[in-house]
Amino acid sequence: MLQLLLHGGPFVILLLLLSVASLTIIFQRALALRGSEIIPSALKQALHTFQQSSSITTLQQVIAQIDSPLSRILKTLLAHRDWPRVEALDAVQVRARHEIARLEEGLTLLEITTGIAPLLGLLGTLSGLVGIFANLGDKGDPQMVALGISEALNSTILGLAVAVPSLVAYHFFSRRIEVIAIDMEALSAELVTKLYITREMNAEQS
Repeated sequence: MLQLLLHGGPFVILLLLLSVASLTIIFQRALALRGSEIIPSALKQALHTFQQSSSITTLQQVIAQIDSPLSRILKTLLAHRDWPRVEALDAVQVRARHEIARLEEGLTLLEITTGIAPLLGLLGTLSGLVGIFANLGDKGDPQMVALGISEALNSTILGLAVAVPSLVAYHFFSRRIEVIAIDMEALSAELVTKLYITREMNAEQS
């Protein structure tokens, strides 16, 4: 690794910096996308036990005590529960888009890494090969040439080693966020139904 750093040139340094940034994003997203952090079980239980005839105070207290993406969406819903149903849903959707965007923070870097890491590795290899053949003369040592080519190819290997985990992590986290978004949508829809069904039934009877 030390020899790779010493002889790899600027492309290897860029790849190492990119790998550090990628790993940081992977660990950070792995912690941030835990189910207990986004959809806490206490909040989920409070939603399921809440009924149309129940006091909304208990649910509001539970939501206020928990800071999570779902709780912030539900706060928006409760704050606009006196609005018409369609307008309240629009406000909730705007809040939900903000929360999903927060969950996706850093994924763009992972996506970029999967594309440019192999290219940086290839550039490092080609740059090394150009230097080797430029210095190759009549007295060129075949063993030194072979060693130089081997070191140059390490850049390509490093580029792929950085790109593959980033690609796997990107697709895993993207799918995870998609599932989380569906779960939050279902729970929000459940509360919307409970809040508005009584009001709509009374309006029909009147």
